[in-house]
Amino acid sequence: MSGKEASRTVAPSVADVRRFWDAHPLWTGEASAEPGSHAFFEEHRKVYYQDCFAGRLDERIFSQPEPDAHILDLGCGIGFWLVEFWNRGFRHLWGADLSPASLEIAAQRCRQYGVEAKLQVENAEALSFADATFDHVNCQGVIHHTPDTVQAIAEICRVLKPGGTASISVYYRNLALRNWPVLRPFARLAAGLGSRLRGRGREDIYRMADANEIVRLYDGAANPIGKAYSSAEFRAMLEQHFTIEQVYFHFFPARSIPIRIPRWLHIYLDGNLPFMIYANVRKN
Repeated sequence: MSGKEASRTVAPSVADVRRFWDAHPLWTGEASAEPGSHAFFEEHRKVYYQDCFAGRLDERIFSQPEPDAHILDLGCGIGFWLVEFWNRGFRHLWGADLSPASLEIAAQRCRQYGVEAKLQVENAEALSFADATFDHVNCQGVIHHTPDTVQAIAEICRVLKPGGTASISVYYRNLALRNWPVLRPFARLAAGLGSRLRGRGREDIYRMADANEIVRLYDGAANPIGKAYSSAEFRAMLEQHFTIEQVYFHFFPARSIPIRIPRWLHIYLDGNLPFMIYANVRKN
């Protein structure tokens, strides 16, 4: 076996994940504005609202914690959620991420928007926080990028106080991904007409034969790990530690379509062909 063949058989590690996100922090590589600039953050917020939530952020994400809750934003990336929690009156915020480069951009964002948060490098599979530290953990689109997602969920539970809450989301193996062999010819046609995700080496995402490769490629060509889960799989992982209070769905990447679609259609696709599954949970 050649060295190249051997490297393909080795499962990606946490170190591989860190190297990728250090080299490619979220929204860099596709933004039109300079990373860390005010225009960069405003552009990111606008795209996040419009693309991930079809124009309006789902307030259920903020519905569980009390106003004085101690909140950990796990996998905070470049700080989007820290600003959103701050803007809703939450004042005891921690941001943790595997990538020091991402945290540097998050720190710039917090300074520009007047957010006070404690930022530190953390591995979601082995958090340094003591047991029962937080009232609430926010973890959006993160643990599908770590090798041991089940262990990350266990760590979220461990650092929560008894009865503590969490909002967790992962990529959803939706109707399109489950039926990709049938839909692939239509996707290739759409790609020929200009449908694509620009930047980060994702231009051929709709030409992929393997649905798992589409999930991985969404965050960049060099992304080592990207996993999607069925609703049953996601629930089963969570129910080992939590009582599930709500499950809901979002995210249709309209920016990958070469024409602007009407908002009503985007809202319909966001609810009926979503690529993210969200859960509000409470520690058993």
